[in-house]
Amino acid sequence: MKRLAVVRHAKSSWADGKQDDFDRPLNERGWNAARRLGREMIRRKMRFDFGLASPAARARETLDGVAEGCGELQFPVRFEPNVYLADVDTLLELIRDFPEEAEQALLVGHNPGLQRVVVELSQDDAFGLRKRVIDRFPTAALAVIDLDVAGWREVSPGSGRLCEVILAKELD
Repeated sequence: MKRLAVVRHAKSSWADGKQDDFDRPLNERGWNAARRLGREMIRRKMRFDFGLASPAARARETLDGVAEGCGELQFPVRFEPNVYLADVDTLLELIRDFPEEAEQALLVGHNPGLQRVVVELSQDDAFGLRKRVIDRFPTAALAVIDLDVAGWREVSPGSGRLCEVILAKELD
């Protein structure tokens, strides 16, 4: 069994219309949401042993905000350019390449790829969590998927069960 937590970056700033999309930082609302998400991760005793994130400013700053909320991250995070604006197939390839010794991994990136990978990996559930993600995966959203696999290489569509969907805007 492997566990994958997927976080969409928090709300970013559009204040500088000339700024490249890759370099857009979080706005104040985004920083607050990332901190709330970090506090909730601690409250729910979430632990990770590997992280993969987009190197875009808003994804990096989301991780910084999560760390401010939960304390220094105690796991390695690799910033992977291919996560930036990745489609579902690219994300699945990246997930399959996670270190096998990692049992619980965190993926931080962007929509629509993240929303689609959560839906692709999970099955319909009695609690309507998958339907909730199909309908919307907003900024600072966190989805946790339990994957019924022995190794990351075995991850395939429908191999997971969505067990949590947390929206930072619903916290506190």
